[in-house]
Amino acid sequence: MQTFVNVFLGFLIFESVGAVPISDTIIYDSDFYDIPLGELPHPFAHDENKQSDQVETDIGTKLPSVIQESYSSAPLTEETEDEASTPKLIDGSSAQGSGVLGPQTQDGLPTCLLCTCLGTTVYCDDRELHAVPPLPKKTTYFYSRYNRIKKINRNDFAHLNHLKRIDLTANFISDIHKDAFRRLPQLQELVLRDNRIRQLPELPSTLTFIDVSKNRLGRRGIPNEAFKNLDELQHLYITDNNLDHIPLPLPESLQSLHLQNNNIQEMHEDTFCKMRDFTYVRRALEDIRLDGNPINLSKTPYAYMCLPRLPVGNLI
Repeated sequence: MQTFVNVFLGFLIFESVGAVPISDTIIYDSDFYDIPLGELPHPFAHDENKQSDQVETDIGTKLPSVIQESYSSAPLTEETEDEASTPKLIDGSSAQGSGVLGPQTQDGLPTCLLCTCLGTTVYCDDRELHAVPPLPKKTTYFYSRYNRIKKINRNDFAHLNHLKRIDLTANFISDIHKDAFRRLPQLQELVLRDNRIRQLPELPSTLTFIDVSKNRLGRRGIPNEAFKNLDELQHLYITDNNLDHIPLPLPESLQSLHLQNNNIQEMHEDTFCKMRDFTYVRRALEDIRLDGNPINLSKTPYAYMCLPRLPVGNLI
């Protein structure tokens, strides 16, 4: 019985296999290589021009909408990046704009090429300058130390309404026009040390720091009441000037007064304090230097009663 069943199953399997149609075998003959593409008996045969255009359209130029938007905006993005990466110089213009290196100097070079401009600060140190160069209007800090400048003219700093600090240390300045600094509305710090100045010009009331040490002011170089209206002045340095007196009156805001190495021989009891008001206290003025002067501080003890600290100087 088992043998009959095996024979029957084998017959069925043979019939099933025989019923499957046999497909034609594809022969890849080298003869077909010489036949033009349009004559090939192939289901993908096509018109060369039409189909190639279609394929190029479908593949070469058809981009997703998101990519197309990104691609189309690429030039604008590139310009924006270039604009952002271009440094803004002191006058606010870019490298492609005009006036990028500041006004033209007498040497035929723009200020920011002759000097160094960082932000709104102009550095002209040790450049063999004989005059103050024309500065960009937005200059806030100007340094021109160790040059050969001899004179400060009236309009050297004209229209520089943002200027806060001028440092002309170690030049040959002997002449300053009386209005050279007066019209600067925001000037806070003026450094003119180590020059040949014989006369101080008028000073703006906005100053908080003045250094005119190592000049030639002498006994007449500081006008009467030169510092009276400087209500914000905190530091006043007039060392090495051959002064024979302390310039009065001094503003209440003053914190430090340096008068070393001059020719001051005497002091009055009301130089710093008020003789008739023993309750007056001058707390701000904590630093007074009178060393290097031919003055005996012990002769005027009441001149320091209102001060938080005694002046530094000769007590014998």
